[in-house]
Amino acid sequence: MRPIRKAVFPVAGLGTRFLPATKALPNEMLPVIDKPLIQYAVEEAVAAGITELIFIAGRNKRAIEDHFDSVYELEKELLGRDKLELLETVRHILPDNVNFMVVRQHAPLGLGHAILCAEPLVGNEPFAVILADDLIDAQVPAILQLVQAAHQYQGSILGVTTIPAAESDQYGVVTGRPAGDRVLRVEHIVEKPAAPGVDCIQGVAGRYVLESGIFDCLRQCERGANGEYQLTDGIALLLETGSPVYSYRYEGTRYDCGSKQGLFSATIAMGKKYHGLQV
Repeated sequence: MRPIRKAVFPVAGLGTRFLPATKALPNEMLPVIDKPLIQYAVEEAVAAGITELIFIAGRNKRAIEDHFDSVYELEKELLGRDKLELLETVRHILPDNVNFMVVRQHAPLGLGHAILCAEPLVGNEPFAVILADDLIDAQVPAILQLVQAAHQYQGSILGVTTIPAAESDQYGVVTGRPAGDRVLRVEHIVEKPAAPGVDCIQGVAGRYVLESGIFDCLRQCERGANGEYQLTDGIALLLETGSPVYSYRYEGTRYDCGSKQGLFSATIAMGKKYHGLQV
């Protein structure tokens, strides 16, 4: 597999579960202590050696672009007040060798459609997909674990986590045969299926490394669950082409920050672990 230099961040969602806070503020800009969710996701990508960041954004997401841009007035003010530590914090949100680009998704047509919007910038390279709502606290960044697995197994990799079967209607669910430690060779993937007759299942959760062949598959997809174009359906078509697809059960603690409970839990855990805050 070729080096993975690009990551796609779908950030066009409406964030309805956090209204009214997200009426004007993108949900990816909701803070966990002192950093917004999207910055945690970007830092994870950069730690995996990714240098091209592609944001698939909607009309109300300008704050994300501004966050990763320079703010001359703020930097000048911090310098004048000799607040050099804070100055370094805002100056180095992105390393100098990392570029970010924005593509507009003109309508909320689902994750599959959002990924397809990135094709002109991704081209024929393998690429990562990171959903900022899934904050993963891991010793080895989760997307780096997937990148390493992609090179080892020479195929697309879906990041999965073990979930209660009763929550199957919230995830894309994979089944397959073991291919290594924490790895399945995926044979089937279904979006939001009815609960199977087992206790636990493998649900896709917020991280992917995909071969560029996914774009042709997404173009063939029809609207699926919730009337949207589902990435899961595109991956199912990718399986039919014979392209190897694996799932990798990544190490780390995942917080579903697309929910109020998950954002609250992440704030408590990250505050205690990294900032020494007491509850």
